Amino acid sequence: MFLAGASCGEAATGDSTPLAAPEPTPPSTPAAGIAIGEPVQLEGEPPFTAASLGSFAQPWALATAPGTDTLFVTERAGTMKFVDLPTGRIGTVTGLPQVAYAGQGGLGDVAFLPAEFSTELGGRTIYLTWAEAGEGETRGAALGRGTLVCDSDTQCRVDGLSVIWRQQPKVTGGGHYSHRIAFSPDGKYLFVSSGERQKKTPAQDLGTNLGKVLRLNLDGTPAAGNPFADRGGVSAEIWSYGHRNVLGLHFDASGRLWDLEHGPAGGDELNLVVAGDNYGWPIVSDGDDYDGTPIPDHATRPEFHAAAIGWNPVIAPGDFLFYSGALFSSWQGHALIPGLDSEALVRVSLTDERGSEEARYPFPKRLRDIEQAPDGSLLLIEDGTGGRLLRLTPE
Repeated sequence: MFLAGASCGEAATGDSTPLAAPEPTPPSTPAAGIAIGEPVQLEGEPPFTAASLGSFAQPWALATAPGTDTLFVTERAGTMKFVDLPTGRIGTVTGLPQVAYAGQGGLGDVAFLPAEFSTELGGRTIYLTWAEAGEGETRGAALGRGTLVCDSDTQCRVDGLSVIWRQQPKVTGGGHYSHRIAFSPDGKYLFVSSGERQKKTPAQDLGTNLGKVLRLNLDGTPAAGNPFADRGGVSAEIWSYGHRNVLGLHFDASGRLWDLEHGPAGGDELNLVVAGDNYGWPIVSDGDDYDGTPIPDHATRPEFHAAAIGWNPVIAPGDFLFYSGALFSSWQGHALIPGLDSEALVRVSLTDERGSEEARYPFPKRLRDIEQAPDGSLLLIEDGTGGRLLRLTPE
């Protein structure tokens, strides 16, 4: 089932909802079995089976450390766990930042440098994003870098975590942080999505880094050659602008960058991200404001970069990936999108700059993030308290 309303509609993580009181954080629950997991009943006849590898407290992001079978899971209240996929063993990560846990805010993305491909788990660079409190009631996303150190099979920590980038300015409210991370295929650059924090107009303002996709060096400084570098300040970080709330940011096999972003009441978008281009928010959208006020459609303003594919009603994406494994060979190159309000895994094929929805597989709960396991199976995690980590394998 999917809803015709706003993208990202849960009260605690809603797209346009007021700040909610923090929920209690229950402990993570290890899987009853090892990597086989507990079977999960799905609707219809999907081309895969699902098994639960454990449950987590408001999970937000998944990332496998390159060269390992270890999956890291951030939990929005400010905790992080890791799962040894062959055994199902769950461990804990300490040394995390203090987060502004309210609304959509909290601990966000986790990422590892692709160049540090090693079978050793510890000693590698780790990047994290989170919502950070400012003066008064203001907040903004922060990006930090540290070193992962593992003292045992069930205990790791982040040493030397330091902030290397921040949203500017910090503003009131608790939504649209975006703060997704992607590394360029050559490993030289760090791309970050920066939401417009439900303020709309900053997305068109080149004097802020809100509502933008940014290209940075690995230390968080602006990369040379960015489209607006001559303006200086935060403008030198900007790669593209006119974005709303980008919750997916990934390169395809051809080295092209794509983003997946929430629209308002309609108008979710998958976009090819091109340096210097303007994607139109809030001037155009294929959705309308929540109060019913119309927004001009993208087609009325051809100077803005149009989406490869859009959704109205929304699918409320949590993230996405481009599948490259062998287990689902017919899906190679397709975008696989976990949906929140849509409670479905959406599969999209892409030709040049155009997308086409190929299938939609229903699930019993909202879906937050997806990761490809080293063996080509899919790791899918549910949203909310007690969100299960599901492993999908071909039927």
